This record gives sequence, C-alpha cells and structure tokens, in this order.
Amino acid sequence: MPFYQPPHRPTFASTFRSFAQDPGLPFQQVLPQPLVERIAAEEGVHFGEEANAVYTPAVTLWAFLTQCLSTSKSCTAAVARVIVMCISLSRPPCSAATGAYCKARAKLPAGFLRRLTYHVGQTLDEQAEETWLWHGRHVKLVDGTTLSAPDTPANQLVYPQPRSQRPGLGFPMIRLLVVLTFATAALVGAAYGPGEGKETGETALFRSLFEHFRAGDVAVADRYQCSYWQIALLRQQCVDVAVRLHQRRHSDFRRGQRLGHYDHIVRWRKPQRPAWMDEATYTSLPAELEMREVRVVVATPGFRTRDLIVVTSLLDAQQYSREDIADLYHQRWQVELDIRSIKQTLHMGVLSCKTPEMLEREIWAHLLGYNLVRQVMTQAARDRGLQPRQLSFAGAVQTVNAFRWLLQCSEPARFAMACQILYVALSTHQVGDRPNRVEPRRVKRHRDKYRWLRQPREQARAELLAGVVED
Repeated sequence: MPFYQPPHRPTFASTFRSFAQDPGLPFQQVLPQPLVERIAAEEGVHFGEEANAVYTPAVTLWAFLTQCLSTSKSCTAAVARVIVMCISLSRPPCSAATGAYCKARAKLPAGFLRRLTYHVGQTLDEQAEETWLWHGRHVKLVDGTTLSAPDTPANQLVYPQPRSQRPGLGFPMIRLLVVLTFATAALVGAAYGPGEGKETGETALFRSLFEHFRAGDVAVADRYQCSYWQIALLRQQCVDVAVRLHQRRHSDFRRGQRLGHYDHIVRWRKPQRPAWMDEATYTSLPAELEMREVRVVVATPGFRTRDLIVVTSLLDAQQYSREDIADLYHQRWQVELDIRSIKQTLHMGVLSCKTPEMLEREIWAHLLGYNLVRQVMTQAARDRGLQPRQLSFAGAVQTVNAFRWLLQCSEPARFAMACQILYVALSTHQVGDRPNRVEPRRVKRHRDKYRWLRQPREQARAELLAGVVED
C-alpha cells in the first residue's frame, strides 16, 4: 500500500521525505511542514491552488531540487521525474511539456528558497556535536568564487562579463561569497553580485553577511579579509577572527608583546574612514585593535607556500597555543573543498537561466539542495559515530538520488528502515585520510589550465619531495 492516497496531493512534508526528513531522530525534521508553510505565506507563495493543479509549490520545489542535484539538469528531465512521481503516488500523470513547470518555477520567490537554505544550515550548526567543534567553539569558514551565466542581454546588464573578454565572446560573471560551518560544512551565509565594479569585491560581500555570525563564533578567512574594518566590525559582535596577514601589512616579531617563538601581540591603529562607512559606525569602532600574529612555517615538501603569518583575535596563548592557531587556519582549506563540491559535484559553476531573476532562484535552489544533502550526511555521521566531514559529498549526492523514490513512496515502517539503510550506505563512502598529500601540478590528458606531464607521475612526485622546483 503506498504511503500517499488519492485525492491527497504531495505537501512540503512529502517533498522533503526524499531527504530522509521525518519526525524522530535529530536532524530528521529540519524543515517541518508548519514552518515551511509559514515561510511560504510570508514570502507570498500562492499558486497551484486549484484542485487539479499539478505544479503546486511543494511539487515545483521538489522538481527544482531534483533538477539541481541530478546530472540531468534540463527542464525536460525535471518534468519527466514529476510524471514518475505522479504515477508512483497513484496520481494521474501530467503532460511532458515543460511550459507549465517553467512558469511555476518562476513563481517560487528567491527569498523563500533563501530562508529555507538558511534555516537548514543554522539548525545543523546549532545541533552540532561538541566533538565536532574546535575547542568547543563554532568556526565559520569564509571564501569566494565566481560563477558563469548564459550570455544574454539581461544577464550581461546585471552581471557584465570581464573586461578582458571581447564583446560578444564572453559570459556574464557572478561573484559568490559563502560562509560555511567547520563542524558540518553547512552553508549559513551567501552573497553574490557582479564580478567587477565598485564595492563588488569579496570584502564588500563579506560585510553584508556579518548578521549570520553569532557571539562566540570564530571566523576564518584568507588574506582578502585581513582588514582593520572587517575585524573591528566582527569584534563588535563578539566574533573572533583568524586570517592570513595581508601582503601590504608589515610584521616585525621584534616588537609587541612576545608570547613565544614567532608569536606576539601587536596593536593596529584605526585608519581614516573609508568612503563606504558612515560617520556613526566609524566613531563606534575602537581607536586600536590588539591582534596576535603567529608565524606558521610549512615545511612539507611539495607545498607551495613555505611560511605565512596568521593574524587572530584569540590572544590567550594558554588556551590557544601557537600550534592550535596554525591548525585552525589550516582547516580553512576545507572551504575550498566545499566550494568545489558546490561548483563541480552539483555542476553550479555554469548556470543555465537566462534572466537575472531566474539566476537568483537557480543559485538558492542549488544551495538549498547542498544543505539538504549535508543534513542527510550529518544524520548519517551521528547515527554511525562519525564526523560529517569524514563522509564523501559526491557519494552522498549519488546515494540520495538513488534512494529518492524509495523514500518518497515508502510506508512509515519501511521509511524508517530505508533511512537506516541510507545512513549505512553513506557511512561507507568516507573521505580517505591523506594528510599532506602531494601531487605534481601536471596532467596526462590535455587541459588548457595545466601543463603536460612529461615524466611518470611517481618520478614527478619524487622530484617535488626532493625540493626540485618546477620550470
């Protein structure tokens, strides 16, 4: 007997069943039906209310998510999955034409998708196990990337192509900045804008995301965010910071309060007010900042950066040793892998929508799908006594897609059993423990970005470890 019976139509609760969401264990009902209905009402989601309507908000959202998580991203494939869902739930099949689905998808507000995305990410962060945290603190990783969009006049107007590309030969470029949690890799903040122009850089995007940090958090970012203003504004919110020292800022370990070998506290003076900051905000910031600088030497053969200086507001050397600070910044690499998961595994690097309004929906639908997969991974990690980052995101996406119909149509008893099997399958696909992995930056198959590999990989790796510099 199927779980759904006519004439009942799929609801938001049934939409998220394909992500193993149901009342029970922690993380299994991150998006309960009443919450999603309330957000939908507040964001003005009102369509498909007729008795015979196929593309209700719940079905449209479900199809949009499957489109983002599947390798077949066309609207034709999305509609085909809706037809299969209707038949599986003992409902009449809908038309295979894509027009109705495309119109319904355009009625899902980007704000609705954004709020669902943030709710999932914040819930995962709040319910993270103590053993998943860094020194009992929630660490937020910050980094940026770029996305490409179809070359249409509307997209070019909002997201112009890089000036280095000739007119008519380039593609609109979108700059995206994300804030992800270290414990669960969930996304808790995202901002995007044009790739070029005034106040469109990563620092400006980062400032728009300060509201997603809570008192006690630790923000970890690269040298782009090593700014007096970024750090001072975060410190006003009782948020600590760990960033790499900007190349234009000089460091002298002979000065300041010495804490240990290449470890000291210095004072940064407040610069003049920048144009983007109002006078009231400028006055509220302190005249000086006490910052700790720690030199980290990368002695691993094959690594490009030999030494770097990490700047942090974690001043207590007894509580946070020099090695702790170095390890904290080393974990920043995780956000690079998470962005790779978003762009490559979910194929979000090249978007497909032809208007800026639909691009916005496409971005948030991908990020919502990303967080929902992280939710399933987090539940599987807790269920199997692992950490979420030990599990493979690519393996999780493939497994969740394979389990979609079983979870969607199972009776309650079989649903619980299917979830447990899903968790076992996810826990099987663990990321290998390969500390300080070294590989030559060359390829055997031709790619424009990399040079040819002209000797056996084992020989090239041995030369890297021996300190031979690549020509």
